[in-house]
Amino acid sequence: MKVLLTATVQSHICQFHKPLVEVLHENGCEVHVAAKNNLAEKNGLKLDFVEKVYDVPFSRSPKSKDNLKAYKILKRIIDNGNYDVIHCNTPMGGIVTRLAAGQARKQGTKVYYTAHGFHFYKGAPKKNWMIFYPIEKIFARKTDKLITITKEDYKLAKSKFSCEVEYIHGVGCNTQKISIMSEQEKAVLRKRIGMSEETKILLNIGELLPNKNQKTAVLAMKKIVEKVPDSHLFIAGNGSEKGNLEKLITENHLENKITLLGYTTQINSYLNICDVLVACSYREGLPLNLMEAMLCGKPIVASDNRGHRELVKNGVSGYIVNPNNSEEFSDKICDILTGKKDYRKIALETVLPFTDVNVKKELARVYEIKA
Repeated sequence: MKVLLTATVQSHICQFHKPLVEVLHENGCEVHVAAKNNLAEKNGLKLDFVEKVYDVPFSRSPKSKDNLKAYKILKRIIDNGNYDVIHCNTPMGGIVTRLAAGQARKQGTKVYYTAHGFHFYKGAPKKNWMIFYPIEKIFARKTDKLITITKEDYKLAKSKFSCEVEYIHGVGCNTQKISIMSEQEKAVLRKRIGMSEETKILLNIGELLPNKNQKTAVLAMKKIVEKVPDSHLFIAGNGSEKGNLEKLITENHLENKITLLGYTTQINSYLNICDVLVACSYREGLPLNLMEAMLCGKPIVASDNRGHRELVKNGVSGYIVNPNNSEEFSDKICDILTGKKDYRKIALETVLPFTDVNVKKELARVYEIKA
């Protein structure tokens, strides 16, 4: 079987689809990728695990003329590729790919689309339902299998869309990537970054973008340091909000309590030494950083959205709170930092279905091949 994976950017394939490629290779499949090359921006990511890579100038913006160029290039690739399956991802990658694959589909090629989180969901703005819901419903007719990664999306698509709908537990959290450090190793790392063994460490991971809403975590630290003076927040990620966050940190005199790490390849180390993962985003599909934290046995305080609700058992493995309520965030974080509850077993049991080991079995079922 010959498979083409598409997405708006190549880093998406690197970060989220290695388990799928492994399953396909185990079954003797040839895998190609068509996406925009953005790997220079992503330190450490390599797309070296597929047979062929095409640089296609997709744009995330529906208004960009680059998507017309992408369509023409992709159509040539598809028309000459003789693919058995074309598996598309991301909103614009999915739309452009399904348009370009129209003729191939008539000739027997199967088209799959993974919805990493519909823009319309419980609590979403009305304009999202007015714009994105009709688009997804129309393009479902150009899809043989729609793969959803949250139960909310699955139920909606199953009842409303005219194609086969599958549910899997995300894209598969990489169990090989996460290694658990010894207490001695943690102590050495804490000392290296200037944190004592008594310091309570909070961690936030994600691009510095308005949707990720790191400002709530910053504001929460104002009250946290009153209750837990020896605490520190690390924020990992780059993005357009960096300047605004730096200003907010300075205005609230938190320069010695919050560190912006930028993009880092040392996430595993910070996950090992943190006491709680904080996630404040307004919208998520199914975030890997939460899964990775849970593999390390960490509790989570997360904003109330569909992806977080899928992973965090409120009051059990952590807390779900209002994304705009920094006081509620601070209260729940302090509850964890000052409490004696051991979250390790709960976190691990919760995340097991979302690991690459299990998701590879689910992907094999979708592709109707051996796990």
